[in-house]
Amino acid sequence: MSTLSNLLHATALTFGDRPAIHDEAGDLNWRQYVDRIACTAGVLHDLGLRAGQRFAILCRNSALQGQLIYAGYWAGVVPVPLNFRLSVSEIAQMIEDAECDIVMVDNAFVDLLDQPALARWKARALLIPVDGADDRLPSITTLVARAQALPPHASEENDDAILLYTGGTTGRGKGVRLTHRNVVSNALQLSRVMNAREDDVYLHVSPMFHSTDLKATVVTMFGGAHVYLKEFSVDGVLEAVERHRVTILSMVPTMVVRILREANLANYDLSSLRLISYGTSPITETTLRAAMKAFPDADFHQCYGLTETSPVLALLDEVAHRRALDSRPELLRAAGRLLPAVDLRIIAVDGSILPKGEIGEIVARGPQIAKGYLNRPEEDAATFQAGWFHTGDIGKIDEEGYLHVLDRKKEMVITGGENVYTREVENVLDKHAAVLEIAVVGVPDAKYGEALLAVLVAAPGQAIPPDEELIEFCRGKLGGFKIPRKFMAVDTLPRTSLGKVRKHDLVKQYLSALEQ
Repeated sequence: MSTLSNLLHATALTFGDRPAIHDEAGDLNWRQYVDRIACTAGVLHDLGLRAGQRFAILCRNSALQGQLIYAGYWAGVVPVPLNFRLSVSEIAQMIEDAECDIVMVDNAFVDLLDQPALARWKARALLIPVDGADDRLPSITTLVARAQALPPHASEENDDAILLYTGGTTGRGKGVRLTHRNVVSNALQLSRVMNAREDDVYLHVSPMFHSTDLKATVVTMFGGAHVYLKEFSVDGVLEAVERHRVTILSMVPTMVVRILREANLANYDLSSLRLISYGTSPITETTLRAAMKAFPDADFHQCYGLTETSPVLALLDEVAHRRALDSRPELLRAAGRLLPAVDLRIIAVDGSILPKGEIGEIVARGPQIAKGYLNRPEEDAATFQAGWFHTGDIGKIDEEGYLHVLDRKKEMVITGGENVYTREVENVLDKHAAVLEIAVVGVPDAKYGEALLAVLVAAPGQAIPPDEELIEFCRGKLGGFKIPRKFMAVDTLPRTSLGKVRKHDLVKQYLSALEQ
């Protein structure tokens, strides 16, 4: 049966003597680690948590957080990792929405429990001692040391395994119910393209409250090891790769950009890296080419997916990346080919299926599609229709079967009756030497309904050129209606914790400036 407790049991049985965790607190092999997971599950049981109930986790990346999540799988209890970068009121809303009676927090967030919005959970909170001992709360590690191992719960494939809140850029997050079958299926789907093996070492860099962290499940499945970076820093990533001989590095584009901009790569031994996986937000062709040049011995994968897809639907593999460098540069703008067992369609507004090459909404079904949203019946019904998940992304499939994601449905700009996909415009302006970062949005316009606004961050030592120069730069590369006529220079682009540009904030900023 495809459950995560069965996966863990099989890994301990098959790869028991292989390294599972590399950590400052001590390394563990898979037999030791699963024993500790079983004892941690015993703590959850002793706290009164039973199968199907949920507990919240407010923690930076750590081996202990990974242990808690796996213990939830083992006990049939549902972990709810939360975005600690949100406001206290937003965190409280999510804990309330998920009906969590127990909250696990690391040292950095204990004081949040003294704020009124979270005060009711302080009496039922435990410490995850990421920064060592702390007497403000009972420690989970102390309880684990005294606990009895809990036998694995006999979960069903369709039972909830983990609840992840979407990190949406336009509003309040939704709790996505991912089942055991969802997570295990996506690991199996990824196993073919990632070629996971027992000597792999996976570095957890992206925050563990995000679905991208679930990609590491395939490493567990094949007996590889895990390393956890508490929080992203350029030197922290490179030092961890060198020290632990990391083989798989998964990052978001903003992390890639910072490494290229800030690091002296020659100072580090990065020869162990065999795969760099990126995704969650668009990456420019310029950045990707620079990254492939900087890491010539590593293969590159682009992953396309959403929280609701556990998380990957399509993948642009190393073969496509090499073809792109040799003779097919347009492939670098593709999201990739579908993973096995994914059924995907491009549909028109009326729901009809569009042929290859035509643009419409991306809808998908498959074993990794989420069960649905928690406590959101209307959005559930609108998003999950007759087994099909409506992604809200606009795209097309080309003649070779590559999926191209052109825009978010909500971010597509309709100007003068013409559809403009903002990523296409961004890809052109990104090539201007004076531009470091670019985001294109639609703003109200009396004549055209919406007008294109390009928001620009200048490259170091450069200044954003006059509007006329930017417009001229776009001529011949974009149709006339796709060329922005409004421009705004900013110091930085507002982003979510995973590097997605908060475009609605840019619209607000522009409109606010007009009123002044």
